[in-house]
Amino acid sequence: MDHSAQTGRWARRLRRAAVAAFSLLAGLAAALALAVVLVDFPEPLLDQGAIQSRRVLDRHGRLLREALSDQSGRGQWVSLEAQTSPWVAQAFVAIEDHRFYGHPGIDVIGVARAARDNVVAGRVVAGGSTISQQLIGLLRPAPRSIGAKIDEAIWALRLERSHGKAAILEQYVNRVPFGHGAFGVEAAAQLYFGKPASALSLAEAALLAGIPRAPSRANPWTNPARARDRQRDVLDRMRALRLIDEETHAQALAEPLNFARRAQTFLAPHFTSFILRGEPPPGETVTTLDLRAQRQVEEAVDEVLATLADRRVGQAAVVVLETATGDVLAWVGSRDFSHPDDGQVDMVLGRRQPGSTLKPFVYALGLEDGLTGASLMPDVPLFFETLTGDYRPRNYDRQFRGWVRLREALACSYNVPAVWLADRVGLVRVYERLKAIGFASLEHGPAHYGLGLALGNGEVTLLELANAYRALANEGAWSPPRWRAADALTPGVQVVPRAVAQLLIDVLADPHARAPAFGRPNALEMPFDAFAKTGTSTDFTDNWTIGASSQFTVAVWVGNFDGQPMEGVSGIAGAGRLWHRVMRDLHAGAAPSTFSRAALQERSVCAEAAPGDTACAHTWVERFVPGTGPDAAPSAPPKRGGLRVVYPDAGDVFSLMPDVPAEHARLHFRVELDGHPMDAEQRVLWEVDGEMSPSVPGGGLAWPARAGEHQVRAWLEPATGEAAQSSPVVRFEVMSAGQ
Repeated sequence: MDHSAQTGRWARRLRRAAVAAFSLLAGLAAALALAVVLVDFPEPLLDQGAIQSRRVLDRHGRLLREALSDQSGRGQWVSLEAQTSPWVAQAFVAIEDHRFYGHPGIDVIGVARAARDNVVAGRVVAGGSTISQQLIGLLRPAPRSIGAKIDEAIWALRLERSHGKAAILEQYVNRVPFGHGAFGVEAAAQLYFGKPASALSLAEAALLAGIPRAPSRANPWTNPARARDRQRDVLDRMRALRLIDEETHAQALAEPLNFARRAQTFLAPHFTSFILRGEPPPGETVTTLDLRAQRQVEEAVDEVLATLADRRVGQAAVVVLETATGDVLAWVGSRDFSHPDDGQVDMVLGRRQPGSTLKPFVYALGLEDGLTGASLMPDVPLFFETLTGDYRPRNYDRQFRGWVRLREALACSYNVPAVWLADRVGLVRVYERLKAIGFASLEHGPAHYGLGLALGNGEVTLLELANAYRALANEGAWSPPRWRAADALTPGVQVVPRAVAQLLIDVLADPHARAPAFGRPNALEMPFDAFAKTGTSTDFTDNWTIGASSQFTVAVWVGNFDGQPMEGVSGIAGAGRLWHRVMRDLHAGAAPSTFSRAALQERSVCAEAAPGDTACAHTWVERFVPGTGPDAAPSAPPKRGGLRVVYPDAGDVFSLMPDVPAEHARLHFRVELDGHPMDAEQRVLWEVDGEMSPSVPGGGLAWPARAGEHQVRAWLEPATGEAAQSSPVVRFEVMSAGQ
């Protein structure tokens, strides 16, 4: 075979191979063009939600907590034009793709240059990927291969056909990783500099632009020298591209960088955990919480618990609601969220027996049925038949007081009258009223709880208690609490009649009515109009104080998570002390408005006889729900024969004030003869606890008060030859300071 023939055959083969290669390339090019032109870019890939973390803010926009995004990072989407520094776009384009605005998604010059550099170096030293291609890599992650790079190029062309350069660059700077779980320039600016991306200087923007190529090696916290080198690379490139001049370049390099501290904790931990369990959408959730009030409550919890440590009180929980709206303003579920054993237990939502705090809702039913604050109720040994035997309620102090008025029975939290009333109005009604006013935690039927439900034997949450008392403060209208600022306010449902709610507030705010059980002053007394109720569970394992002003409703629990009993800590000595502190702090500088009693009627009530008795010497003013009070006020007291002590009155309780010197702590006794004040010339001798005083003209005596139970009677100094005349004995009590 001659050489020329062989050469011709090789030439024909080469031509056929060239044609085949060209045809293949042409086919690939055509397929690529069809893929780009005929297939639209899938918009769901560009969804902002996946990159955004969940940021929980307080009502004033202050960050409480940031939770990881669906990509397990922190990110916050920002507008490239409106919410980032102008240096951000310039810095990223300069270092990542300086021909970004001139290519269709693939930079042919960049690819050729990268191929040359890789061949010369004998290894991969450059990639040539455009910002559009890098964005595709972020949207559709895939192992590195030639096929993956081709696929990436196709998708980049498709992206550029569907979207403008500004939109692509915004997607890129919001998705690119910066290390430490930060995605996007806003998260990076907050993480490393503690400022928004809109406030970044040229030096700061250049440093951030240098991180994404190697987030672990160019981290400014772990490798500040490398981060500075990358910053210089970015600034050099910007100068070379004439985006900045020499002077600006030098100033940026010389600018000191103030990095934010790495250690950052989240705030209001129990509340934000509750919010995040509801899986809010990515982005910002503005809550109703007030960070200032939250910090006040946290400080109060720490300080009050420190004073109760020697009485085996280990934990506390507090929730504060805005009375009018139900907005959650503060939420403390435990003393220390970070405690490794039980810090994350949340007693705002935990279920415990609330003791006497349910009694007002039982009394509401009695008042609706016609009882009044002056109605007499039995505080005597009673027995109620149950399926398991007789139920015998006992009072907190194991004492019985005979017949007591409803106002005193509720204010002093006597157990026996409350159980008697629950039996009278019906257990089913009590249960239904508690469910209607928001106690969803009572999951069993009324028979499961029995009459003990009136004393709080059903487990409820602190949040339910707070909102039920808020309903009383809103004159009986119940609406759910609100914790997201964007949620619409729900109109109230009238659960308790308006006048009945006003009367309950009046009773629970009455310091005189509660004095026989709690003395005066006590933790429930405030320098403004507020009402409150305490509760203590069996064996001192829990105690509660719930109450409200027209501005704030505060619910407090103290106890121990493991159920260990406290050492004799009552509701007023434990939870009451913390409630008082929180209420005082919240109202500092601004007293709330008073609660209205406009729906009530005032009538005089006889102290010795039934309401409406017209033959009465001692009366007081009682408030009544319209239609339940006496028809007429008592007539003028008739003249009564004999001597009578009119002050103190039988059963009065006084309290020594700690800031009043002993020599000034006196009770001024008064006496009447035949229903009239004594004449100045008439002289009276006073017998106090068996000791006689000198005769006093006009009958008055300034007696030096001392703590204890006392009895007093007056003697009219007789004329010569006449028998001495004395008054009936009056018993009263003086309580020591702070008792």
